[in-house]
Formats: sequence, structure tokens, C-alpha cells
Amino acid sequence: MAASSSAEQTQLQDMEEEDAGMEEREMESDEDEEEGMGVENSDDEEDDSSEDEKENEAEIQRLEEQLSINAFDYNCHVDLIKLLKQEGELCRLRKARQKMSELFPLTEEIWLDWLKDEIRLTEEESNREKVYELFERAVKDYICPDIWLEYAQYSIGGMGSPGGIDKVRSIFERAVTAVGLHMTKGQMMWEAYREFENAILSTVQPPPGRIPSREEQELLNTQLERIHTLFRRQLAIPLMDMEATYAEYEEWSEHGVAEMVIHHYKKALQQMEKCKPFEESLLAAEPPKLAEYQTYIDFELKEGDPARIQITFERTLAENCLVPDMWAKYTTYLDRQLKVKDLVLSTHERAVRNCPWTMGLWKSYVLALERHGADHQTVSDVFEKALNAGFIQATDYVEIWQAYLDYLRRRVDFSKESSKELEELRGAFSRSLDYMKQDVEERFGESGDPSCIIMQIWARIEALHCKNMQKARELWDSIMTKGNSKYANMWLEYYNLERSYGDPAHCRKALHRAVQCTSDYPEHVCEVLLTFERVEGSLEDWDAAVQKTETRLNRVNEQRAKVAEKEATMARQEEERADQRRKAKSDKKAQKKVQKGTRAGEKRKAEQDDYHDEWNEDSEQAPKRHRGNGDQTTEEYMETESGVFGRNAPPGAKKAQQGVATAAQRHNDDKPELRNNKSSVFISNLAYTLEEPEAKLRTLFEACGPINQIRPVFSTKGNFKGYCYVQFESPVSVPEALKLDRREVEGRPMFVSPCVDKNKNPDFKVFKYNTSMEKQKIFISGLPFSCTKEQLEEICKIHGTIKDVRLVTYRSGKPKGLAYVEFADEAQASQAVLKMDGMDMEGNKIAVAISNPPRRNTMDKPGSSRPTADMMPRQVYGSRGKGRTQLSLLPRSLHRQSGPVSKVENGTAAEQATASAAANAAGDTKPLSNSDFARMLLRK
Repeated sequence: MAASSSAEQTQLQDMEEEDAGMEEREMESDEDEEEGMGVENSDDEEDDSSEDEKENEAEIQRLEEQLSINAFDYNCHVDLIKLLKQEGELCRLRKARQKMSELFPLTEEIWLDWLKDEIRLTEEESNREKVYELFERAVKDYICPDIWLEYAQYSIGGMGSPGGIDKVRSIFERAVTAVGLHMTKGQMMWEAYREFENAILSTVQPPPGRIPSREEQELLNTQLERIHTLFRRQLAIPLMDMEATYAEYEEWSEHGVAEMVIHHYKKALQQMEKCKPFEESLLAAEPPKLAEYQTYIDFELKEGDPARIQITFERTLAENCLVPDMWAKYTTYLDRQLKVKDLVLSTHERAVRNCPWTMGLWKSYVLALERHGADHQTVSDVFEKALNAGFIQATDYVEIWQAYLDYLRRRVDFSKESSKELEELRGAFSRSLDYMKQDVEERFGESGDPSCIIMQIWARIEALHCKNMQKARELWDSIMTKGNSKYANMWLEYYNLERSYGDPAHCRKALHRAVQCTSDYPEHVCEVLLTFERVEGSLEDWDAAVQKTETRLNRVNEQRAKVAEKEATMARQEEERADQRRKAKSDKKAQKKVQKGTRAGEKRKAEQDDYHDEWNEDSEQAPKRHRGNGDQTTEEYMETESGVFGRNAPPGAKKAQQGVATAAQRHNDDKPELRNNKSSVFISNLAYTLEEPEAKLRTLFEACGPINQIRPVFSTKGNFKGYCYVQFESPVSVPEALKLDRREVEGRPMFVSPCVDKNKNPDFKVFKYNTSMEKQKIFISGLPFSCTKEQLEEICKIHGTIKDVRLVTYRSGKPKGLAYVEFADEAQASQAVLKMDGMDMEGNKIAVAISNPPRRNTMDKPGSSRPTADMMPRQVYGSRGKGRTQLSLLPRSLHRQSGPVSKVENGTAAEQATASAAANAAGDTKPLSNSDFARMLLRK
């Protein structure tokens, strides 16, 4: 039986093998057929993929070249890393990430991608240390719970190596210290730590039914105590959903929860309830949530818990890493309150890596290094990095140099006549002056130190500490030659230095030079000289000082009198010219009014004759207007403006109607009981072709309140002028009407403004032109014309809270490609400039800057008289002549002769020129006719 069964098994195995072989051959043949059928498709796919690879490779090379030119292009680094990862270029990808991490702190997303790639590539135990080093770099950039969790979970994979369990526990302890206080994400770190300890507990527990040995029991008790400790530590910290943790501990603990643990838990629960509103506001807010975080920080600062203050700052900076003020606030708190060296210096380093353009952060970093006893080479290296950071103004370089020079001065022992530190200080002073003169002036066009503060400090150090007045005087001579000799305060500063460390002879010499050169406050300098001679000088010295001061003051008074006389003459001439202009303007206006009235009367008479001839019958049937005591009611004026005949009236009738309407309108404007500016608004920028403006505007403004009257303004020819007045029954309706400003009416923005009498309020302006820098507002140019207000607001709101968005348009409503966006504060606007400047929008590269409108010319102000050509300074052109926009496009033959004509070709031209010159002299230029222009153009 046994033999037969073995034989059967052998036969079954042979049959199964044959079947398996047949199936394999059939599968191979099927695969061959599929491969043969898919040859063409695979070839096409390979061609497409090769083309994509070539394009990607070209783009990679372009990005690498761009980074070789500008290594600080953040977006270029990000794009290069994405392309290299897509192409699978692992070595190049690692190098690209390495270069970027050396220049910038990386975001949580970039670090996690890099770490996961490296974990997949390093399966061998020998390479785990490289990944550990990478994790150590990642956790230093920002406090990120997800990175710490990934770090701890990765370390669990190496717990089998010698000391592996202790290393895992060490990483978990650092993790809960760093992010265990995070209100929303700290709980997952504590739970991961407990799961690890529970896993260890399962390995030390004896099998069921076996009594553990003494050593095993001690090990078991130790492990249980570790888990108890983790529960107690977590329950003492205010975290979201901590009630579930407490319930889990109650279920897990065999002996219940101790009273002390319950006490700490309730205290933490109360603290969590205090923080809960801030956490909920963060969850509801849009990134970067700067205002919400600021409120949270202020709350924690009042509470005074250093650990919670630190974690709140770290959470804020993780989402607002480019806000210098937040870094400055955090580092100031650490410098003044915690004063922990490693924490303070690491935070300062992270601050300058995130915002290298902010001089104040570098200055604080240098001071912190000195405060915590860093070696001299470290301080010098940080200072050199600061010089290469690219500050945005020249004065920043002066301040960072001052901070470094102060540090070097504090290192010098001035009790020694000569030392290495003193020579280094003097060399640094010389280098700073060269740096200001060459690098800073070349970049900004100014040194940033017009008062030569650095040289003044150097001179005072030489005089006070080194007793070297000769060097101090040389420095002050150099200061005065840089344009400072005309200022009294500079001479008095030098005099005080000589008074403190010099001698009376040099004091007297300095004051005599000051009297001779000072132009801003010469009286003060003269008084100081006389006071000095009263105390120090002889009679000869006093006489010389009196003579010098009298001579100087007499000359100054003469110069001031000449200047005052010149200014008075210019003011008188300007006033005379203004009177002449006003008189000429009024005469011209009166003459034009007389001519216009004559022409209008004749034209109106002719039109009325035509009207009576053609529309005699209709006019007899027209509604009669009630007249009483020569006045009309408001309703009758409105009837004349809208017209009896309507828009289908015959031409003659309509013109007659508009003439009556114009008269009624003028009469209406002059009556104070009908025209009420307080309850009226002025409508402008309407289309001239707007049909039935009164009816359309009534429809628009009815929602604002009861309307008394609408007065559209027409020309003498009966054409709508594009503006009108809307008078409400109550002034309460005016604010509602102003909200319709820039509402689109038939393709044009309608302008709605208060109705103000300019004669009584000449300085009134609806739009206030801001001439100062608006730090919370950004100016955007280069926008595509298709960009809408909603699209722009959607783009900008990720950088902060938007208060207002205004697209700049022409009067016709067409966009100019410009916009103003106002943020809640200056920090958000600065962040928007940094992130959006140079951004691409629909193929347009936009430019973004802080709003800084140019100063408005005084002649643009209402009521100011425009300076004449005689008072304006003549335009001085450079060696290249006029600019492109200053070219005159009028043919030379059409230019009028400013002087007498010296040569003409025929008598007609001579007569014409004489007549023209006479007309110009009389102040009345006669307009040229078409024949005059023709003769001028045909003239050779």
C-alpha cells in the first residue's frame, strides 16, 4: 500500500509538471504574439518619451546655467529639483538638493521628499548614518512635527543594532521636547512614543502560564513604569482631544489613576480651554494666518510659560518664515528671557537664512555671538556673510559696519600701546571707509553716511583711548572736505573734541575756520568763539575774534538782504503776471460769451421760424405749460429737461426744446431752494451717446432713496455732455449713492462724487492723492488686460488679509494693466512683494513694489497759480540732447516765429508776418485759416 501510494504520488507530480510546462509554453507564445502586436505602439511611445526627455534635459541645463549666474534664485532651485526627480536623475537630484539646502532653509515638503528618497536608496545598515545626518539637518530648519515623526519611525528600523533601542528612545525624547507641546499635532508624537514602548513591553512579557523570573519581573516593572510615565507626562500638557487620552489611561491602568495625575490633568484641561479659541481661529483662517498667530503669541506672552511661548513662535515662523519682524520679535524674546546659548544662536542663524536682506537680524546675530562668547573667527565669518547678503539701502551697510566696529573696539586692551587687536580695529575702520566709497556708492549712488559717523567715532577713539590727536585731526580734516564744512554742528563737534583732548590753540583755530565756513547758523558759531575768548583768550585774541565775527555777520546780513529783495521782486512780478492772466482770461471769457450769445440768438431765431412753419399744427396740440408770476415749479423744470416730444421729436423741435431745457437748467441752478448740494451727487464719465439719461439714472439711483430731480446737462446743440446732477429728497441717500461709484453703465465706469460748490470749497477733491509711502499697500504693473479684480484678489490673498483691490482704468473703462492692493499690515505687503515680484500671469511678467506715489506738483493743487515760463527754470539737457519723449512732431514750416521775420519771399508773407507779430504783441493771436496753413506748407 505504501509503495502504491508513493507511485501514485510520483505519477501525479509528473502530470502536474507536464501541465505546468504546457501552460508556460502557451503563456510564452501568447506573450510573443502580444509583443509582436505591440511593436509599433511601443516604438511610437519611445519616440514621444525621447522627445520629452530631450525637452526636459534642455530645461534642466537652462536652469543650471541660470543658477550659475544667480545662485539665490529660490524658484529656480525648486523647478530644477522637480525636473530632476521626474527624470530619475538621482545623483544630480541629490546635488541640487544639497546646494539649495546650503543657501536656503527648506520647507517641510521638500525635506520629506528628500528624506523618503534617501530612505529608499539606503537599505543597507552602513548607510543609515547618512540618513540620520540628513534628519538632523532637517529638524534644525523649522520645528515640524511630521519630520520628527518620520525621524522617530525611521530610527525604529535600526533598533536591532547594538544600542538601537536607546537611540530610538533618545530621538523620541527629543521629538516630544521639540513638538510635544504642539496643541494639534503633539498628540500623535506622544502616541507613537507609547506604541513603541508597548511593543517593547510585549517582548519582555513572559508567555501565559509561566511565572517570570526575578530579572524578568524587574524588567517588566521597569517597562510598565515607562508607559505610566508617558501617560502622566502627556496628560499634564494641554493638547487637543486630551479627554480620549485620559480615558485610554483609565482603561489601561490596573490600579486606577493617581490623584496627582488627575490634578495635573484638570489643570492642563483648563489651559486647553483657554487656548481652544485661538486654535479654532487658526483652523478657520487662510494661510499664512499672521494676524491670528500674532494674537496667539500675545496671549502666551501674558501667560508667561516659556515652553509654550517658544512652540507658538515656532509654529508661526513655519508658516511665516519670510516675515522679518516676527523673527526679530522671537530672537529678542530669546535674548532677553531664555538666554540659552544653543537655542539663541541657532534661532539667530535660522533668522538670517530666512531673511538675509534684513540688516537688523544680522546686527542682532553679531551681538548675540559676542554675548555668548563665540570665537572671533565665527563673528568675523558672520559679518562677512552679512556684507554679501544684499541689503536694500545704503544706511544698512553703515549700521552693520558700526556694529562690527563696536565689537572690535570692545576686544582691544587700550592699556597696551600697541596690540594685534588695535591694529585690526584700525584696519577695519580703513576698510569700512573704502567699502562705503567703492561698493556702496557704486550700488546706491550714495555712501549712506553723509555725516561721516564712522570717521567721527574713529577720531574719538584715537583721541580718547590712543591719545593720538594728530590722527584725530587728520580724520576731521577729511570729514570737512566731504561737504560738511558749511554745517555749524559739525564744527562744534570738532571743537568739543579739541576742547576735551586737544589744546586752546587748536580750539581757537577750529572756531575761526568755523566762523569763516559755516552758512546755516553763523550767529551761533560766532557766539561760541566770543565765549571761548572771554574764558581763554588775551586782549589781542578778543579783538581779532570781534573783528572776524563782525565782518562775517555783516557779509551774511548783506547776502540775506539781497536774497530777500530778490524773492520779494520775484513775488511781486509773479503777482503782477497773475493779475494780467486773470484779467486777460476774464476779458476773453466775456468776449466769447458775447459772441456766443449773438450766434445762439440768431440760430435760435432761425430754428424757431422753421419750427413754426413745419410743425404749426402739432405745436397747437402740444400740452400747455402753466405759468405763474414768471416762475415754474420743480416738476415743470423736469418736464422741460426731459422734453415734451421725447427722443422721436423732429430736429427743429428738439433743438428748441433743448434751448428751453438749458434755460430752465440755468434758472434751476441759480435758485437756492431747488439746488441743494447736501442732498445731491454729481455723475460724470457717462457716454455722450447715452439714450434717455434721466430715465436710466433714475432706475439706477431709485434704490438709494426718493429722488427729487435728475438734471442731465446738454450742450447748446442739444447733445448730452456726459454728466448730470441727481438730487435726493434727503441727504441720507447721498452715502448710498456714492457706493455706486465706478458702476459700469453701457461699457463705461460711472463716476459718482459729492456735489460741492468749488467757489466756496476750492481745495475740495474727491480723490486724495497720497504722496507718502504706503507700506501696507502694493503697486502692481504689467498685468494682463483680461485680469479681473476677483482674479487678482484670489492671487494676493494667500499672502495676507486683503482690505482693498483697485484696478486702474482709463475713463472709458479699459484697463491700464495697473493695480493697487491694500493689505492689513506692512508685514503682509512686504511678503507679497517678495513672493509676487516677477511672477508670470497669462504670459505677462508683473512687477510688484510697495506703493510710493511721486510728489504732486504744487501747480496741480486747486487754486494755485501756474508758474509762467519766466519763473520756471530753463530745461538743461545732457550731452545727448532732448529725450525721446521731448521731440516736437510739428513740421518746422508750421512753427510760429518767435522773433521778427528777417527775410521773406513775397509781399504777402511779409504782410502776414507783420500782422502776426502785431497780434502777438497785443496779446490777441488770430487763428489761422486753411488757406494760411496751405501757404505755409507750400512755402520753400
